[in-house]
Amino acid sequence: MPTISMDGANESMVTAFVLLGLSDSWEMKILLFLFIFSFYVGIVLGNLLIVFIVVCDPYLHSPMYFLLANLSLIDLGLSSTTAPMMITDIFSECKVISFPGCMIQMFFVHVMGGTEMVLLIAMAYDRYTAICKPLHYLTIMSRKTCICFVVTAWVIGVIHAVSQFVCIVNLPFCGPNKIDSFYCDFPHVAELACTDSNWVEHVVTANSGLISMGTFFLLIISYIFILVTVRHHSSAGLSKAFSTLSAHITVVFLFFTPCFFTYVLEFPALSLDKFLAVLDFVVTPLLNPAIYTFRNKDMKVAMKRLRHPKKIFCIL
Repeated sequence: MPTISMDGANESMVTAFVLLGLSDSWEMKILLFLFIFSFYVGIVLGNLLIVFIVVCDPYLHSPMYFLLANLSLIDLGLSSTTAPMMITDIFSECKVISFPGCMIQMFFVHVMGGTEMVLLIAMAYDRYTAICKPLHYLTIMSRKTCICFVVTAWVIGVIHAVSQFVCIVNLPFCGPNKIDSFYCDFPHVAELACTDSNWVEHVVTANSGLISMGTFFLLIISYIFILVTVRHHSSAGLSKAFSTLSAHITVVFLFFTPCFFTYVLEFPALSLDKFLAVLDFVVTPLLNPAIYTFRNKDMKVAMKRLRHPKKIFCIL
């Protein structure tokens, strides 16, 4: 592996990391390749289709679909930070990622992840307003408010990533360079530093754990509050709201479970951690369009209109 000398000393600086991947079994590699490749194609096509439909169909120019389109873009970005490398590395004997490439991957994983967490809160607030305050919905969820939500999500995502990145990037790496995972992440890389990095691991755990669990509990509380509010109005409304929110809660659990194991329980050495991470990068980004959008009546009608472009042009 390439190294560079440090002022003539016996030590050398790591310039690349070796990813150990998901599995050494040939049969498992084939299954993983088919699984990840098919899911990633679905992620790209599904999320781009959602963005295209929301942009082109004026009937979907509403706060909910504006946030959904942004969620699709973030899901596509989050998956693209790791999935393409996973696919190309599955059958590779030596899975090497350069030091700058590793740092860039970690940074964008946490930018996208942090942004999505905040955006999920915005979407929960949007549903709360639509269900509990329908008469004031368009006033509260104005275009300016939606843009502020999205900008705030990105700003918090960047701050979240930068606050951890500055702790990691200046650590000296002069010894082990093998990461027992299929991608670079702050806890995995901090363990390889050739100085005491316990304080860095604590900062990463506190930062990611706090934003992950804080967002998770805010979302669950908001969903419970919506259900309690709807219950006081009508049992029929409660049934409809529960049907909608149960799907949302499923996605939330799938998204936050890997974060819980990695940043709160700190089990990065377990093989379970690697397969749970696949949920975040491959499964959840595909389920989001299916659950949040394709089950939606308005989206189904919009896709039918898409088959007849003349109808859309007439509307425009």
